[in-house]
Amino acid sequence: MKMPNDLRRISKETLTPGGGLRLLALALFFVSCLSATGGNAQTRRNPPRPAATMRAAATYTNPIFDEDFPDPTVIRASDGFFYAYATQAMVAGKTLNIQVARSRDLTRWERLGDALPAKPVWANQTQKFWAPHVSQHGDTFYLYYSADPNTLTGLCLAVATAKSPQGPFTDIGKPLQCGKSFVNIDPMAYDDPRTGKRLLYWGSGFEPLRVQELAADRVSFKRGSRAREVVFPVKTEDPANYQRLIEGAWLTEREGFYYLFFSGDNCCGDKAHYAVMVARSRSAEGPFETLAAATGEPQSVILELNPRFIAPGHNSVVRDAAGDDWIIYHAIDVAQRNTEASIAGDRDVRRIMLMDRLVYRKGWPRVEWGSPSTLAKPAPVVAAGTRAAR
Repeated sequence: MKMPNDLRRISKETLTPGGGLRLLALALFFVSCLSATGGNAQTRRNPPRPAATMRAAATYTNPIFDEDFPDPTVIRASDGFFYAYATQAMVAGKTLNIQVARSRDLTRWERLGDALPAKPVWANQTQKFWAPHVSQHGDTFYLYYSADPNTLTGLCLAVATAKSPQGPFTDIGKPLQCGKSFVNIDPMAYDDPRTGKRLLYWGSGFEPLRVQELAADRVSFKRGSRAREVVFPVKTEDPANYQRLIEGAWLTEREGFYYLFFSGDNCCGDKAHYAVMVARSRSAEGPFETLAAATGEPQSVILELNPRFIAPGHNSVVRDAAGDDWIIYHAIDVAQRNTEASIAGDRDVRRIMLMDRLVYRKGWPRVEWGSPSTLAKPAPVVAAGTRAAR
């Protein structure tokens, strides 16, 4: 009888003697350099790691930020710090439109406050600010997010800019694009290193995820460009299928493939049923092939629930100094499932931030245990010595 993924993971993790965590952490870190490629014909080559400039491997335990911090985007800014941005929440009695926190090592986080303290004029009477993504170009930081407009039915993609990663960001004064329902949310900006195109991915619902080229100013779509559909929901009545509704696009490139991570089906509430899936392409604009289509697996899931953490999803991916990829995402802690989030409605559940290492087997990324880790694991390797944040 085949053991379920979550139980297999728990069984493997519980084999670790508590007294040997430090030694195991170091051993697993070196083994990971080999195991991450698995049967991939293309041998992965990690970048050099000068001992004098790298932090020694340490351990971490999920969650890495035990706060209501949904839809996390994590980047490393030019000041050397990692910054995490998240959907609107109430913190200490104050509404934060876009949450922001920072860390030196991806494992210990300091809350910084509100990255978007002033609402845009076109959405200053509403209370929905969702799923931010931030990228740095030169000395300017671009915040892509979603908001509920004052006068329209539906949601809009939006852009704000700042000269500091923690903000304050200032909206450009008008939405980038609006539409019916909740299709225009979850933006993710990506500069294609092969073509030089500035791309924006977005989408949520029972419609496909989309990509469109941005103009040189990064705050508008390129004139004459059109949105392309890159990943499609599965039309099924099967309640166990996560791909019935898709959202939360995140793109990363590795060894000739572009990997598009996405999440579905229901992030929140009493019936939360959410997981991370993946598709890949040789082009940043597709067409993308899902893991299920390529391998014959029933679904394209690489991260799903276990007895401790449920509904994991809406991820970002960060590459550490050793060349390893780390998936950072939110999930619901079962022990706190009855603890409501600070904002009601469709954000009425407390979602905390977790992290796990990705391994690549036969050209596909996988989360090591298939679900969120619950015990101490080797931490990412980051460059030592960071300057103070601006």
